[in-house]
Amino acid sequence: MTAPAPGETYLGTEDGARLAVSVLDPLERGDEDRPPVVLAHGWGGSRRIWSPVTDRLLRRGFPVVAYDLRGHGASTLGAHGVTAAAMSADLAAVVRYAGGAPLVVGHSGGGFAALALAAAPEPDARPVGLVLVASAAHDQDTPENEARMMEALLFSWALRRPTVGRALLRQMTGAALAPRLREVNRQLFASTAPEVRAACFRSSRGMDLRAALADARLPAAVLAGEADRVIRPELGRELASALPDAVFTSIPRAGHVLPLEHPEAVAQAVARIAERAVERARTTWGAEETGTL
Repeated sequence: MTAPAPGETYLGTEDGARLAVSVLDPLERGDEDRPPVVLAHGWGGSRRIWSPVTDRLLRRGFPVVAYDLRGHGASTLGAHGVTAAAMSADLAAVVRYAGGAPLVVGHSGGGFAALALAAAPEPDARPVGLVLVASAAHDQDTPENEARMMEALLFSWALRRPTVGRALLRQMTGAALAPRLREVNRQLFASTAPEVRAACFRSSRGMDLRAALADARLPAAVLAGEADRVIRPELGRELASALPDAVFTSIPRAGHVLPLEHPEAVAQAVARIAERAVERARTTWGAEETGTL
């Protein structure tokens, strides 16, 4: 499980999109084998939202591969635009770039892509573990009036005003989030093109991956904020039940933006799943060596 060389790059997709990717070497290295960690952010975000988590992972010895979803941050849109299939294929491309067997962490809409990949893995893009942060496997049918609001000129105008924008997005986060981190969340959401925001919220209509996840036998952690008003926490519990080997954790008083609100909880979940993934790989290798598989 070797990560690519550190640096910044772009990955091309079949439909001409360019995905902006950052590869970071760990700050400390130990004797334990640490899989690369691929970070997939949520809709209206970018790689920047992972910064508090990334710092903690690098200090724990994990190589990190973070990318901007198509149409977000420094990534371009591509001919296919924003669709569930395109975003899952994009994540598969990043997983291949990360060595083909990383641990994948998905927040919100990034978690949808991670789940789609886990449900139908490609031969050269098979995550060794999942951490799903404020995400779900079904019941994401955003009403059309809400999707239209995401691309409305007045809504976009308001998002660009710091005080008003933070107030508009306040329901995304728990009450305890520091004002400077609320501003980070606002900046990211406001910088995403309105048509991309709207397309993202339309892309999950009809999604129900629960049955397909029955064969996704890889260690997983599902984290949900008790006060999440974007993706109801009970959907996280149902997601954990749909996965054969998942543990559910509810975080008190937390909202939807857990990478900013509770980065330590996310990093701890990654460390736990990595330990389980490495132990599973060792057990499988030992069984193959002894012929007991």
